[in-house]
Order: sequence, then structure tokens, then C-alpha cells
Amino acid sequence: MPHLVVEYSANLEPDVDVAQLVRVLHEAAMMSGVFKPGAVRTRAVKREIYSIADDHPDNRFAHVVVRIGAGRSADVKRGLGEHLFDALTGALAEVSATRPLAISMEVQEIDPDFSFRKNNLHEIVAARGGGTDE
Repeated sequence: MPHLVVEYSANLEPDVDVAQLVRVLHEAAMMSGVFKPGAVRTRAVKREIYSIADDHPDNRFAHVVVRIGAGRSADVKRGLGEHLFDALTGALAEVSATRPLAISMEVQEIDPDFSFRKNNLHEIVAARGGGTDE
């Protein structure tokens, strides 16, 4: 049950197609081999109010929180983080080369004792031919 949340400063929008950034990260998560197809959820949240570094109005940020189910090894989590961070920095490379931009990402585990969910997506995605629950 990975959740990828892209949080970004509003001033990033003139330089980045945020919908495309979400698609790039979603596809990278799907291709990682770590998750079931019906499990991945990726979304973006624009921040209108922020202060970055010296508070210069040109400063931008993009931060991704990747929340995953508990129980994966440190090697799997590190490999996943590196895979997703490569996709993130690749998607933002042009902006990063020409604008002040802070890019960050963290992988967090979801505590299974305090996680509640109901999901019929696995069956629906499998029925559409988009993968199995393996």
C-alpha cells in the first residue's frame, strides 16, 4: 500500500508539469517490482505558503513522502528510495539546472497496528489485465 505524496511550492508550476511529474513517479513505483499494481497511489499537494532557505521568491521545493507497508528489508527500502529519487530528480533536472530548487524525498513505514483501509482495487486492476495480487 504505497502512497507517494508530492508536496511542492506553488512557484514550481510555471516550470514543471505537475501532472506529468505524478505520472513519472507513479510509473516508477509501478515498475519497481516492490508493489502490487492495485496498491500504488500517487498525488500532489501544492503549497501556497512556504519559506525556503533565504526566503528569496525564486526558491522552489519539491518533497516526496513515500509511505509503504512495514516489513520490507533495509536493502529493499533503500533500493526503492534510490529508484524513486532517480525518477524524481530526472523529471526535475531541467528546472534544477536553471532555477533554485530543493529536491527531497523520504521513505516511511506505515505502522500496521494503526493503519485502517478497505480496498477493492486489486481485484479490479487484475480483472482489467493490469496485474495480479502476487
